[in-house]
Amino acid sequence: MNIAYLIGLVLAAVVMVLGMANGFPPYDFTQLMNFVDGPSVMIVIGCSIAIVMASFPLKTFISIPKHFAVMLKNPKQKPETIINQLVDLAQIARKDGLLALEEKANEQEDPFFKQAIMLIVDANDPDRVRATLENDIECMSDRHNAAAALYDKASAVSPAFGMVGTLIGLINMLKKMDPTSGSSNIGKDMGVALITTLYGCILAHMIFGPVANNLRIRDSEEVLNKMIIVEGITCIQAGENPKLLREKLLTFVGQKQREKLADGGSGGGEG
Repeated sequence: MNIAYLIGLVLAAVVMVLGMANGFPPYDFTQLMNFVDGPSVMIVIGCSIAIVMASFPLKTFISIPKHFAVMLKNPKQKPETIINQLVDLAQIARKDGLLALEEKANEQEDPFFKQAIMLIVDANDPDRVRATLENDIECMSDRHNAAAALYDKASAVSPAFGMVGTLIGLINMLKKMDPTSGSSNIGKDMGVALITTLYGCILAHMIFGPVANNLRIRDSEEVLNKMIIVEGITCIQAGENPKLLREKLLTFVGQKQREKLADGGSGGGEG
């Protein structure tokens, strides 16, 4: 579970509510109703959703629940787990040959990892193996960026429609002004006009922006995992020593992870 996202979102909401309710004790939560306006919700949320829908294919838009599921879940595989698996595969390949990896491929839950193993089991050209896998990664990343772009678009249009709502409110306020009755309602009408700008900023910076950023982080994590697999598989196909393979793959992770994996894998044989 993506705890950081949930904590950040809840904390931002709590701080904002307390700020709206006077900022410091004693809180006046009745003031929260000052920030509720139905027409503003319709203009900002309704128009933002409509424009985002018009800007992307329907299949991307209806995948929003899937995007949140991906963002909230932790990655299925960690780099250190993949490195250990690749080292084990290298030891099997050196001892029993590449054909012995077919059984291990069938045990893989990750389709990409399974495909990578089968490509070398089927004795494909090394350049073709790398090109096929890297093309798969590139296409996957393009799909992920398209999903993140949806939230970038929403983050851009929601403040714009907040400003549109403000302009609508100001126009209505000016139209209602009666020179004979004075301007007693200007403060109230101005407050309602500005609420749409508030809604637009909240949507852009508390909802859509963090989602886009988290989706790109998930993409980077998945690309890293797949690049480790590509490098490991091509080295296994080339018959590289498992110990040297581990050292090479450790360059993909941070220093602390390297030290942990190096200690944990120092006993791995050369096959």
